[in-house]
Amino acid sequence: MVQLTRSLTGTRRRPMGMRNQRRIGLAVKLVVMFLGLIFALLPVAYVISASLNPANTLVGLGLIPRDITFDNFARLFTSPLQPWPRWILNSFIVAGTTAIIVTSLTALAAYAFSRLRFRFRRLGMIALVIVQLFPNMLAFVALFLLLDALKDVVPAIGLNSLGGLILIYSGGALGFNTWLMKGYFDTLPVDLDESAMVDGATHVQAFWYIILPLVRPILAVIGILTFISAYADFLIARVMLSSTENYTLAVGMTLFVREYQLEWGTFAAAALVGAAPVLLVFLIFQRQLVGGLAQGGVKG
Repeated sequence: MVQLTRSLTGTRRRPMGMRNQRRIGLAVKLVVMFLGLIFALLPVAYVISASLNPANTLVGLGLIPRDITFDNFARLFTSPLQPWPRWILNSFIVAGTTAIIVTSLTALAAYAFSRLRFRFRRLGMIALVIVQLFPNMLAFVALFLLLDALKDVVPAIGLNSLGGLILIYSGGALGFNTWLMKGYFDTLPVDLDESAMVDGATHVQAFWYIILPLVRPILAVIGILTFISAYADFLIARVMLSSTENYTLAVGMTLFVREYQLEWGTFAAAALVGAAPVLLVFLIFQRQLVGGLAQGGVKG
């Protein structure tokens, strides 16, 4: 009788102990998540505070400014010192065009490497990896001379042009993204292509109507990463662009710090408004990403 009572008591204590452990684990996760949110959002809060601060400086800046003003935002569009709307338009054109080119070419290349069997296929894949091993800084001189030579032949893709910048960004992003997308293509059953071939479809039709709808998640991922990388790049754009009208947002914003007496309030306002296109594109691609995952899960 005593042993039976002890066994029943032990079985009651075990669930209570497991519940306490789960509660402690959940509490620890919530604390870590809360600290992570503070660490990520605190700099954003200070940027917002600086953009609303009429003093246009970081001296004595608090989390909540004493006098709130929107003059820093108005100065972006009214000041004749810098064509700020032109810079953000240039960045959007460069990043958007680069994302479209890279996503399209990597999809075609990944399908060829994943589904087709041709000569030097393995050598071509290894070459893509070898090219990605060298940082972009090693190619600055070669890229500069290449665009300088193209300037006299095709000015639209030459030095100090948005087309030349798009050409560099597109070429530099193809290698890694092709490997990334090929790995996703390899997860799709080859039976899908073979069934389409049996029904009389060509490789192009199988790619367009069968495979492409199933790989929308990886297309969205590559589109987002390519857009953000090209939109936020500073070093390549600073070297290849010389005229103020062709500056991208990352290059143009340095003028607020170097030449215009440290206008930190205007700089912070430009950073906030400049982040809007990235957020918009991310939300659009995220919707496509979720839809692609749901559709791929149903069809798979």
